Amino acid sequence: MSTLAVLPVIVPLAAGAISVALWKSLRAQRVIAVVATLLLVVVSLMLVREVSANGIVVMHMGGWPAPLGITFVVDLFGSMMALLASIIGAATALYSLKGIDRRRQSFLYFPLLHVLLMGVCGAFLTGDIFNLYVWFEVLLMSSFVLLALGNERAQLEGAIKYVTLNLMSSALFLTAIGILYGTFGTLDMADLSRRLAATDDRGVVTTLSMLFLVAFGIKSALFPLFFWLPASYHTPPFAVSGIFAGLLTKVGIYAIIRVFTLLFPIDQDFTRPLMLFLAAMTMLSGVLGAVSQQGFRRVLSFLIVSGIGFILLGLALGTRLALAGAVFYIVHDIIVKANLFFTAGLVERIRGTSALGETGLVSVYARAPMVTILFFVAAMSLAGIPPLSGFFAKLTLIRAGLEVEQWAVIGVALVASILTLYATTRIWSEAFWKGPERTQDEPEEIEAAPKTMVLPVAALALLTILIGLFAGPMFALADRAAGQLMDKQGYARAVLGEPGAAPAPKATGHGASGDGDSGHGAAGHEESP
Repeated sequence: MSTLAVLPVIVPLAAGAISVALWKSLRAQRVIAVVATLLLVVVSLMLVREVSANGIVVMHMGGWPAPLGITFVVDLFGSMMALLASIIGAATALYSLKGIDRRRQSFLYFPLLHVLLMGVCGAFLTGDIFNLYVWFEVLLMSSFVLLALGNERAQLEGAIKYVTLNLMSSALFLTAIGILYGTFGTLDMADLSRRLAATDDRGVVTTLSMLFLVAFGIKSALFPLFFWLPASYHTPPFAVSGIFAGLLTKVGIYAIIRVFTLLFPIDQDFTRPLMLFLAAMTMLSGVLGAVSQQGFRRVLSFLIVSGIGFILLGLALGTRLALAGAVFYIVHDIIVKANLFFTAGLVERIRGTSALGETGLVSVYARAPMVTILFFVAAMSLAGIPPLSGFFAKLTLIRAGLEVEQWAVIGVALVASILTLYATTRIWSEAFWKGPERTQDEPEEIEAAPKTMVLPVAALALLTILIGLFAGPMFALADRAAGQLMDKQGYARAVLGEPGAAPAPKATGHGASGDGDSGHGAAGHEESP
């Protein structure tokens, strides 16, 4: 079943190519977008099931064994991320049928969406550090066009800030890759993990780790490099904002988790205190920015930043429980953040404005109570209210922090959670409850929210509830993913084979699998939160 490893890349690639070939038919592009993204969900589910049952799945492209050839390596964390990307992609495709105007759709909107999903899935599944860079560039190019699609002034201003900072990040990333290859002679991550562990030149290793941290920190919007995100994410159509909020920064934080669990050790004297500081400042600066904003999407954009701080906290704490909490939080955050941006689009469509300080044409609660309930579910989950997904994700991280006595950063996390609750209840009050100042007939120009826009919001809200209700199995899956992330030797064995073993036979599409779930770290935890 090794061919499953590459299918999450092949499906959107094929869908994008077919959509471009049918560029004159918007109807065909819409049908392909919905069908292809649903197929991607099915393929990703199959991949998660395969990895969960049989361990790490490896595919050597062209039959060239690692480290000589290009490899796709799928562990439980990577497969979960690909599944989340496919779910958000399917929700975005359905939402876009009415959420993106016909003019933007005619400029190859749906093919660009497929290319974006291809880049995201490729980044999650690659086993080569240079190809990680390539997939970053694929999603950067497609996301830049999607951000600027429509040619409005605010979009272009946001796009310039977005692409400038991300190009700087790419330059740093490429520089780090060059030094890495020049020093160690390989770019296969499994091979690098062994060579980096064996080197005595810790200065080079630390320098490289900081280059990667800055490069990925820009892409994931870590403090103090986050300002490009709230300056750009509120400018494109809501469907584009939603998929950006759900996936793009998560690719950056995924890369940080991958390289700092597989390649670079997090030492107690320098890296861990630095990461804890960055996590605390990212949480705090994000949520303080959110409470000071007046636009619906601006508030949510700063809350994206705050969420990245929670995920980094799990990595920085360094225990298996903390890493499981980070995985749990990513699952929760991707779904909730995308859903909140989609809901913001429904609010503007119903209310006539998304500015929190303005009185809308109608009361959203009075006109669309279902939309109000769906927002409430996502917002309360984001704030960490039980029994929703965000509560268990934050509880796991707080427990992990208390176990290693990191009182200060846990205090910051609790403050950030309280301020997140304040920011979301403020949106609730201003955008959903507030109606016209005087009684008037309902304006005829305000149409009901289309079903194709409400359906993905409802589906993501239901998923948020289900993750909370089944937090035990979800935590068990996150814990297994954390165990694989901490087992560097298991990852290397799955890709390279045992040290000194003969190379794998050459056969096109050759695959291997390894359990990779034997390393539990110093602080293993099996119980649910």
